[in-house]
Amino acid sequence: MAVVGRLCVSVAWRAAWRGYISLPVNGSGCRYTNLRWALQTHCYISAPCGVTVQQSRQSSFFNKLTADELWKGVLANTSSRQKKGRGKRSKKKLRKDLNKGQIIGEGRSGILWPGLSIPVMVDGKAQVISQHKKEQREIQDEILRRRDEWEKKRKVKVKKERGWTGRSWGGISLGPPDPGPNGETYEDFDCQVLELKSVACMTGREGQKKSASALVVVGNGNGAAGFALGKAKDRLVALRKAKNQAIHYLHYIERYQDHTIYHDITTTFKKTTIQMRKKHKGYGLHCHRAIITVCKLIGITDMYAKVCGSPHMLNLTKALFKGLANQKTHQDLANEKSLHVVEFREEQGPLPILVASPQGAVRKDPETIEEVPDVKLEWNENVNAVQRLQYCKGRKTWYLQHIPSLHDQLTSHIAFPMGFRDSCKPLMKAMGIKEV
Repeated sequence: MAVVGRLCVSVAWRAAWRGYISLPVNGSGCRYTNLRWALQTHCYISAPCGVTVQQSRQSSFFNKLTADELWKGVLANTSSRQKKGRGKRSKKKLRKDLNKGQIIGEGRSGILWPGLSIPVMVDGKAQVISQHKKEQREIQDEILRRRDEWEKKRKVKVKKERGWTGRSWGGISLGPPDPGPNGETYEDFDCQVLELKSVACMTGREGQKKSASALVVVGNGNGAAGFALGKAKDRLVALRKAKNQAIHYLHYIERYQDHTIYHDITTTFKKTTIQMRKKHKGYGLHCHRAIITVCKLIGITDMYAKVCGSPHMLNLTKALFKGLANQKTHQDLANEKSLHVVEFREEQGPLPILVASPQGAVRKDPETIEEVPDVKLEWNENVNAVQRLQYCKGRKTWYLQHIPSLHDQLTSHIAFPMGFRDSCKPLMKAMGIKEV
């Protein structure tokens, strides 16, 4: 009888170890299907007939949920909360990347597992389970502590990340465009956002359909630049589409001595007009903030520009590229007029500097000079200045009688406001007004 009992126990033990039957364990209220897994995890065998087992569940409620579902429960960012406005004034919780700084196989206790965190064989010897030294564990704890402190600190954004105002997408750098399908890279280019807005269109089947519209400009700072408009339901997708599309619509902009435009430009697109003025080196960019962003990507460092009419961002960008792409270089002007193009500088005095010569024969007859120059009158710049000058001439007698010493200074100051002295000279010559 004892032999039969020992035989039954051995058969049951072998079958339970291989996972064939369910083995009831004395002194425990649980039943294990696979005893091999139980013995490898939490099992202590005191005797062949009695086994003490610590209950351990393989799955739980938290193991069944994904990370997105768990974070959704913590942040409570539901559509109903956003519509009803609950908790908008409370401190907003941010999602954290808990895998940041973690290494597979490394834990808080610092145990080294062969085949996971260390090699299985080293110099022909099998490694055993060991533990990090105390100094190494302190270093890892310090790294984790700094990571937690860094998340709590207020992050300071640099200029490219901050943009124009810090609360809008305008002026934020997106980096270079993505590599092309054939492996071409655009590391020399940089992309910046001009406008990112939410748009909606009404459809008969879906109703109001919302999407995001992104206007992105790309340039290498050496004359090549372009822009594109991207639309998608997601903002990041719209930015990526606009960034990768802008690289395929590049314009080459001519620059005078690699710092400014060749001549004054007035360009119009729909209801938007831009007046651009050529400036000397070191003047800087005195323009609209979107024009400053585009000029930096082109490589223009000195220019004055004034926007008249509608400041619509897309029309403003199209007008700017239209004017810069249609400007005439000195060589184009020399070929058109069949004359030499010279430049006068203050440090050179009356000595002209040859800038460009025509490719063909030089015309012998001089260019006719009209008595009344064909100059478009701009109210803010020219007309207002000339009217003030005429007003001063009418009161010339009063100035000479009362303040004769300040007459020349006051007349010169009123005649040329805002620094547009050169633009007033053709009008003064046409109206018979001498410069004071």
